[in-house]
Formats: sequence, C-alpha cells, structure tokens
Amino acid sequence: MKKHTIAAALSIVFFSAVNTVKAQDVSTAVGYLETVGKEFNNIQENTWDYTRSAAHGKSARKVEKRRKEVVAANQDAMKKIGKLEAFGGSTAFRDSALSFLKTNYAVLNEDYAKLVDMEEVAEQSYDLMEAYMLAKQKADDKLSESGKMISAEYEKFAVANNINLVEKKDKLSKNMEIAGKVYKHYNEVYLIFFKSYKQEAYLLDAMQKNDVNGIEQNRNSLVKNAAEGLLKLQEVKPYQNDMSIKKATEQLLKFYQEEAEKKLVNVSNFYVAKENFEKIKAAFDAKPEKDRVQKDVDEFNKAVNEYNKESNTFNALNQELFAKRGQYLDAYNKANASFTDRHVPKK
Repeated sequence: MKKHTIAAALSIVFFSAVNTVKAQDVSTAVGYLETVGKEFNNIQENTWDYTRSAAHGKSARKVEKRRKEVVAANQDAMKKIGKLEAFGGSTAFRDSALSFLKTNYAVLNEDYAKLVDMEEVAEQSYDLMEAYMLAKQKADDKLSESGKMISAEYEKFAVANNINLVEKKDKLSKNMEIAGKVYKHYNEVYLIFFKSYKQEAYLLDAMQKNDVNGIEQNRNSLVKNAAEGLLKLQEVKPYQNDMSIKKATEQLLKFYQEEAEKKLVNVSNFYVAKENFEKIKAAFDAKPEKDRVQKDVDEFNKAVNEYNKESNTFNALNQELFAKRGQYLDAYNKANASFTDRHVPKK
C-alpha cells in the first residue's frame, strides 16, 4: 500500500495588516506593532511552506529541513522581539509575543521532532498510528491556544493606541486555516481505514504462516473492525460536501467485511487439508514400499485428492481477493491524493 503522510497544518496566529504602512519606528505605536508583525509574517511564510510540503505527499522525514528552517526563523524572531523596550511603560504586548514564540519554538523543536520518529513506526500498528495522530493533534492544539493569546494581545495593543487593523484575513492565513480543516477530515477518515487495513494484514500474515487458530481469530476481528468502521464512517461529516475519501474508504471496508465474513469463512479447510496431507505423506514415504498395503495407498490418495481440491479452491479465491484488494486500494490511494490536491492550496 502507498504510504500516506498524516499531515496536520500548524496552527499559528495570523495578524491583520495595519492600515497605514510606515517605517518601523519602534518609538511609535504603529512602528512597534509593525516590528512585531514583520517577524510573525516571516514565521508565517516559513510555516506555510513547511505545511505545504507535508500536505502534498512528503513525509515528516523529507520535510525535516524545512522544519529546522522554521525553528531558526522562530529563534531569530525571539532575539529581535526580546530586544524591544517597553512601550508606554508596558511590556505586556512584547512579553505575550515572546511567550507565543517560545511555545511555538518548543512545539516545532521538540514535539514535531519527536513526530518524525513516531511516523517511522506508526504504520506498524493501529495503536501506534493513533498515538502518532494524537501527538500531532496535541502539538497543534498547543500552538492554537498560544496563538489565541497573542492575537488578543495584538488587538488589545492596537485598540489602546488607536490603530485600525484590516479585518480581512490575508491569503496565507486563509490557506493555513483551510489546510487545517482539510487534514482534520483526512485524518479522521484515515484512522477508520487504518484499523481494518492493519487487521487484514494480521490475517494475511497468519495465513502465510499456516496458523489456523491465528487465521480464525484475526478473521473474526476483521469482521468486527470493518463493521465498526462502516458505522463510524457514517458519522463523519464530509469536507465541503466532498464524499470522495469517505466513499473510497467505505468500498474498502465493505471489501474487508465480505472477505472476512464470507470469502474466507472456510479458508481453514485448506490448511487442515494441507496439514493432513503432509502428515499422511510423511508417514507414507517413511514406510518401505514392500510394507505398504492397499489401505495405506487409499488413505494417501484420498489425502492427495482432498488437498488438490482445497488447493484449487484456495488459489482461485486468493487470485480473486488479490485483484479486488488491489483495485480498491488503488482507488483509495487515488481518492486521497486527489482530495488533498483539490483542497489544500498549493501557493
């Protein structure tokens, strides 16, 4: 299966532009505000570039360089804003800006650095994938809460100093907001898919190992997971009425359900026949030809016929399931790629 990056757009505060653009003279309220705003705009641009890279198919490992560049921009902003003197006898605005930058730095430098390693193992199990996505959401929430705080201080400073702010959000802030909503939907659907996807992988592994007990346990679990996934999927609201990834996921879950509940319900017959044949063949081969009686030959031939019959059924079923699995996974991957390309802004 094509690996998917479970991207989450970084939630960073976005400042509206000041109506009157002047030279950044920090002795004036407008200049002071613009000085802070310039640093945040720089981080904003770097963050959006990082988010776009992750959003359009690149893994956390591949965009690690961009993350480090955002961290460096954050450090530079902290140094510059930290040098600002109090304005009008108050350091509240400056300190709030620094507090946000410190939180932003900690999340990008620590939380997101850990996510790079978590992504490496997330595909190994549903629990690890769920933990990875939860950690990403928590990191995003930290930035969101910190952003609300500094945004309030930004507006408070503007009001106190009679500065008019443009209310309309700029293009970059809109893009970041859109990306966050797109991936919230994407991740919610992906996790539903992934639980059954991994369960089928465990089932196929048990089949590969000829583990009859493991086959039955994992087959029953897949029936349960697929049914639960279909119910959860119904509760997920589509993004902008786009049902594409919901439908593709639904098709896959229905395939898993049919595979486990109907197609493979008697698959253990093949493994029982195989085990029986190998046991009888071993005993038959171990007995010298001169000592074999008709009963031995009849028993051996019966085991051969039963094994051949079950093998033919099993091989035909495997070919059918392999073709359908590939068809639905291919459609699923294309739907996901098209969904993000369609909704996550590229520029």
